[in-house]
Amino acid sequence: MQKPPVILIFSTHTALLMKIISYMVPALVLLLSFFYNNNPFVVKEEARQAYEYLNTIRSNPENYYKTLHLNDSLSITKTHLRWNDTLAKVAEAKAMDMARRNYFGHVNPDGYGINYFIQQSGYSLDPAWTKNKKENYFESLSAGLASGKEAIETLIIDEGYPSYGHRNHLLGIGSWNASLTDIGIGFVKCDAGKYESYACIIIAKHNW
Repeated sequence: MQKPPVILIFSTHTALLMKIISYMVPALVLLLSFFYNNNPFVVKEEARQAYEYLNTIRSNPENYYKTLHLNDSLSITKTHLRWNDTLAKVAEAKAMDMARRNYFGHVNPDGYGINYFIQQSGYSLDPAWTKNKKENYFESLSAGLASGKEAIETLIIDEGYPSYGHRNHLLGIGSWNASLTDIGIGFVKCDAGKYESYACIIIAKHNW
């Protein structure tokens, strides 16, 4: 009695299975893109409100001692920060990149920090500040907050960060932070994803 052509049957079944998969993959990719596309978008008004709010706090810090956990022993710089469109574009791009690539951190997945992107934008920095591509001297970040003002408050309170690096950066505490005078803010909201929003605050200075 002749044996059935096992190899032929297997090959036929395999070809059929592969054909089914070829139809399913595009549909699956489309379905996943629907669920995971968080549709990030820049909200310039939130950035502008955050900027104005921060300058108000710096000008009259005593009005915020209780709500922002501040006190009169802190040497808060009252210098008015100047809005810089170039830094704002860098901040928007960083916030958008975090939203689109679903990460949160000062160094992006390609290994670059904000100093590199500031320099690339045409805003001149001291060359020493960009020798290490991961460097960040000028950026504070937040995620998952409802507004730009809430981002400012959260970063100033700086809960969970014993060094209070974000607070010091935003309020110009310390000689380095006090020397920074230009600011740009990017605020991005998302329809879905890990966080509902991303905020990037850059306070910097030129190399002169």
